[in-house]
Amino acid sequence: MALKAPFSFYRKYFILYLYMIHPTKYIIHDIKMKTFICEICGDAYLGGEKPHSCPYCGARSAFIKEGKDANPVINQPMEISELSRKNLLETLELETRANAIYLCMADNADTYEIGTMYKRLALVELEHANIVRKFLKIELPEHREETCSSEDVENFQKTIELEEHAQDIYAKFSKEAVEQPLKIFFTALTQAEQDHIELIKNYI
Repeated sequence: MALKAPFSFYRKYFILYLYMIHPTKYIIHDIKMKTFICEICGDAYLGGEKPHSCPYCGARSAFIKEGKDANPVINQPMEISELSRKNLLETLELETRANAIYLCMADNADTYEIGTMYKRLALVELEHANIVRKFLKIELPEHREETCSSEDVENFQKTIELEEHAQDIYAKFSKEAVEQPLKIFFTALTQAEQDHIELIKNYI
């Protein structure tokens, strides 16, 4: 009875064959996993390289650090001024409303891609609201229902209007903030809304 070689035997020579026919394409690399932490939302990303943006709050890569170097703004103690408290409450209103609107748009999307894109945007806006909640040490308001169009094109235009308004408001809040963690937070939000605008423009 002939002996069968183990699978690992064939795998080794198959990989060697692939390397011989296309040496640069089939090089096998070991990925060194790391923990990266977003300094805006404080959540961790596990991967070999730092992501282009935070998958949770959308903060750009400049705000993402290796775990040992991170100091999230939500963990930094501070006294919040009355003006900043007012601005944070307005931010909470904007973000919870955007979350509800984008969930509506996701449900009415014409394609799976658009639907999942809006679901992701809704989660990002909810994460922004959660950051505000942590700053103010309050509970999130109850989920609200919002209406939207059944047409993607109309929803794209509405999304750009919402994001441009938020971008302008957060840029103003960043300038007004005397608390450094809040100045950083509103700067990150301004950039995240800019990125959302560019995302939607790709579909128009």
